[in-house]
Order: sequence, then C-alpha cells, then structure tokens
Amino acid sequence: MPSSLDSARVAVIGGGPAGLMAAETLARRGVQVHVYDAMPSVGRKFLMAGKGGMNITHSEALEPFLDRYGARREHIAPLLDAFGPDALRAWLHELGVETFVGSSGRVFPSDMKAAPMLRAWLHRLREAGVQFHMRHKWTGWASLSEGNAAHALRFATPDGERTVGYDAVVFALGGASWPRLGSDAAWVPLMTSRDVPVTPLRPANCGFDADWGPYVRERFAGQPIKTIAISLTDVDGKVHNRQGEILLTETGLEGSLIYAMSALIRERILADGELTIALDLAPGLPLERVVEEVTRPRGSRSIASHLHGRIGIGGVKLALLHEILSKEAFADASGLAHAIKALPVRLLRARPIDEAISTAGGIPFEALNAHLMIDRMPGAFCAGEMLDWEAPTGGYLLTACFASGLVAGRGACAYLEARAPA
Repeated sequence: MPSSLDSARVAVIGGGPAGLMAAETLARRGVQVHVYDAMPSVGRKFLMAGKGGMNITHSEALEPFLDRYGARREHIAPLLDAFGPDALRAWLHELGVETFVGSSGRVFPSDMKAAPMLRAWLHRLREAGVQFHMRHKWTGWASLSEGNAAHALRFATPDGERTVGYDAVVFALGGASWPRLGSDAAWVPLMTSRDVPVTPLRPANCGFDADWGPYVRERFAGQPIKTIAISLTDVDGKVHNRQGEILLTETGLEGSLIYAMSALIRERILADGELTIALDLAPGLPLERVVEEVTRPRGSRSIASHLHGRIGIGGVKLALLHEILSKEAFADASGLAHAIKALPVRLLRARPIDEAISTAGGIPFEALNAHLMIDRMPGAFCAGEMLDWEAPTGGYLLTACFASGLVAGRGACAYLEARAPA
C-alpha cells in the first residue's frame, strides 16, 4: 500500500554509522533516500576503528552504560531508549552478523571484522532503494529557487558544483578527528553562518603530553604499562580513581585508561593550564605492604633488583620512577615506596584533535528538538558525532551514533508526514 512518504526525498549527508542508520530508517518508510559523502566510499572511519577488532557495543547494564555519557546522560538516554545496546545486537543478528561478549564485557561481531558487516549493510540499503553519491562534499545551501525544494543543498563534485533540492536533510558529518577519513569539521562555519550554535570541538579519547626526557622517550616509547591505577581531581573537586592499562608514548601517555578519563583530564587542563595525576604503580598492594617491602634491607642487591624482587616493579615502571623522582628522593626508601603508590605525573596538553579517536563539542542538544531537528532550521536533523556529546571507547561511541541516526531518521519521517497533504 503506498505511503504518504513515497514521493518524499531526503538527503543524508555523511556515510558513517549515524548517517547509514538514518538512511535505513527512512528507506524502510518508503522515503527516497540519497546518501552523500565526500570520500570515495562510505564508512571509512568505521572500518578504521574496526581494524583491531570491531567493538560494536557493550554488555553492561543500562544504568552504568548511560553513566558513560557524563554530562549528556539525560540527552543520550532517550536515544538509547529508542535503540539501545540490546536492540543494536538484535539488528546485527537480523543483518546476519552474530556477536559475542568478550571478557571485558565488550561486544564484538563473531569474526571481529567491520568490513563484512558494512558490506551486508550496504547491500541491504541498496536493495531498499537508497542511492549513494560519493565524492560529493557538502558546501552549503543554495537559494530555494535553485533547488525548488525546502532544502537546496550545494555539493562540490569531481564534475563541478551541483545543487540538489530535498524535502528534508539529515546531517551526520562527524566531528574533527581523523580528518583524512572525512571528519574534517568543515560543516562548522556553514552551520554558524546560519546562526546554528556550535560548541567548540575538542579532542576526546585522546593522549596527553608529559614532555618526557630523552631516556624515557627513546627507550620506552610505545610500551604498555599494565596493571596501573590513576587518581585525579576534576574541575568540581571530586576525586576519581580508575585501574587499567595505559601506553607510554614519545610525548606522554595514552591508552584505554587515559581515554576513559580524557574528558576529566582535558577539562582540568583547560581550567588550570596543566594537571598532575597520581599513578599507582602497584595497585594490587596496599601502601603499608609496599613500604614494608621497599624498606627491607637489600644488602648488595641493586635498587632495581630489589624493587623487582620484592614488588615486581621494573621496566617501564622503574623508568617512570627515575624520570619523575630526583636522585635524593629515589634513595629515600620510605619516600620511594610512597611514590610507587602515588607517582605525580604532570600532563600539560591534549594531543592535537586530528590524532584523537573522537571529539567533544558540536551542535548542542539545546539547539535541537526531541527528534534531533535543528530549531532554527525546520526539516534539518543532526546525528552522530557532530552533536555535542562524548563517551569513552568500549562500544559507547558507536551505540549512541547508531541510536541518534535512528532517532533522526524517525524524526525526519514524522516531519514529512506532518507536512504531507491530507
């Protein structure tokens, strides 16, 4: 039976997970959907993120899951009500992709790969009538008369500028991380020129500089630091403690534990110019035990041999102690023991935004309605990372991107239905 949406045309700009989910949602309702992307193919950042194993979502309970979105929890919650982690896994199963839960609680496709999933998805979208336009970079709006529709959109293409009119548009253009894969934030001035507010984009899930000396930089860059804990105080004075694994880089620190705390670290650095975190190099041992073991007489053994034998401190952890502590402090056994449990490391700045896994900032939810439509621009919806939110790695980023795409697609359908002739 024909739908009132059969004659409607919607542009989806951006071929990442959020844009493709919006396209699927619209196509299922009979809408004529055209997906535009500046790159030669869609899903490039999605494929890159899946190179080490496609972490699609997380299996933890919904309440702690929502807590991962920090200050934007209340805005992300309705999106996950519409399409949460369980719905995402069911959708993948429908697509023919089986999933499993890893030991960390993260959810992966059974083959751990992103490419087969993306191929199956694109096949289904094309079967549903979705049309794809590659190497089409959105460059703004034309006058309505040029497009003869509610939204006249301009694109730079290999064949020159093109203007196309649509009844509605879903923007899913990403943030500013990994610009070589398409997320270059070129949309920011285009939106602000139309008085759409945009919170400045900032690196998220990123590393931080500590300005190591040459010994650590040359000998230990690239080495993981396993079984470690970080303690820091946020801008509101709240103390945070988390345990995990980090990576020592040529310039500072990164890795999963740093990413999980990157928003806290970034905001303190923005407020104070730097942040000193405390690294617990022996989180499995209480301070009293560390003091007891380190202050034991070591006889003729070197301090390095003593620390390794008594509490397992060696390698990159020992190098950090030498890097941070003076010779006098290192020679004081009691002080050394305390430093092992709370080694002060100064973090000076976030790594550049184009090195970050994701970004914070973007179009604030306060500028959108519940359907993710821009208040100042009826018929224009936003989804994915170009919205002002952030989350740690672990499947939380992708889950919210998928969910926001579905909500924006549904919102566009509702908008078109409300405008359809009776």
